[in-house]
Amino acid sequence: MRSVSFVLIVVLSAAVNAAPLTDTEGTQFSSGEQRVTLLELFTSEGCSSCPPADRWLSQLKNDEGLWRHFVPIAFHVDYWDYIGWPDRFAKADYSARQQRYAREGGTRFVYTPGFFSDGEEWVGWRGNSDIPHSAEPAGALTVRIDGATVAVHYTNPELNDDDPLRVHVAVLGMDLETRVRAGENRGRRLEHDFVALDVSITELESTTAGYRAVATLPADLEPGTSKALVAWVSRQDSQAPLQAVGGFLPDE
Repeated sequence: MRSVSFVLIVVLSAAVNAAPLTDTEGTQFSSGEQRVTLLELFTSEGCSSCPPADRWLSQLKNDEGLWRHFVPIAFHVDYWDYIGWPDRFAKADYSARQQRYAREGGTRFVYTPGFFSDGEEWVGWRGNSDIPHSAEPAGALTVRIDGATVAVHYTNPELNDDDPLRVHVAVLGMDLETRVRAGENRGRRLEHDFVALDVSITELESTTAGYRAVATLPADLEPGTSKALVAWVSRQDSQAPLQAVGGFLPDE
């Protein structure tokens, strides 16, 4: 096997009536060679079983393993919206992601709240179990942000140069709050962290210098709140992450 090195340039472009994330020059996040677990929560503001899972995820802000051993992200699904339980963070793409995990064998059922650890269903949060963590090497993933540009570099000696890969880049909202008007949580004030505001998925092109891609993200969808940036790499034929990295962005 030959070592794979690729540099991805991810451009964060402004959307209409939204401010770009501009105060991030020189910010860098690195995974190291050891695997960093991508911990995904599929949740909904309309589901009465979800607030405990949301609170459990929020307390990870103070966990010493955050960003070093695991990267959390909350995907709000839209499949409860049809009965009048809208979620302002929900996207059909996030529901489709959970459904694809079911097709790929990561779970037998699609439900909320549902946790996945590196693509596999995980229920240990209910007993406050340790987040799954592997000591195996998974390649080094580094993200550097310079103004509106994010450069991502990944090396993995276990991959071939022609392995088809893709990069996912997400901006997460922190310290978010919603007054729920419908659904099982009607009348409640819900607080959220690590919320996926939007995710870009870009196919990587294999070049003589390795894999490269250019992607764009919407501008700041929740101005005035704290943010984090998360990136992970996967093969094109599977959602299971190969390596992940992330960190808090400087305050606006």
